[in-house]
Amino acid sequence: QVQLVESGGGLVQAGGSLRLSCTASGRTFSSRTMGWFRQAPGKEREFVARISANGPGRYYSDSVKGRFTISRDNAKNTVYLQMNILKLEETAVYYCAVIPAPYSLTGDIWGQGTQVTVST
Repeated sequence: QVQLVESGGGLVQAGGSLRLSCTASGRTFSSRTMGWFRQAPGKEREFVARISANGPGRYYSDSVKGRFTISRDNAKNTVYLQMNILKLEETAVYYCAVIPAPYSLTGDIWGQGTQVTVST
């Protein structure tokens, strides 16, 4: 069973940048599609970005396209989310997840989440 641990969250000013990391345990990481999701206070969890098992296939929600970049290092069992030009409304708990199918927008194994707070 894959276990996921996110890190890198924190407080950042609007317009700033932050990079999140998610490290996975287990030997199957390199064969799994991975994704990032977020949940803002009072809202449902939403899809942010997805990356294919070997890296080149990436897909983003419209709201983050052009500002966020998902990447992975299979040698380190880690997936990243570089977030630029952050907006106030992107304050949320960010989760990484294993995505069960290559074109799915849901996860089936989740990390515990990392808080991102965007301030004025």
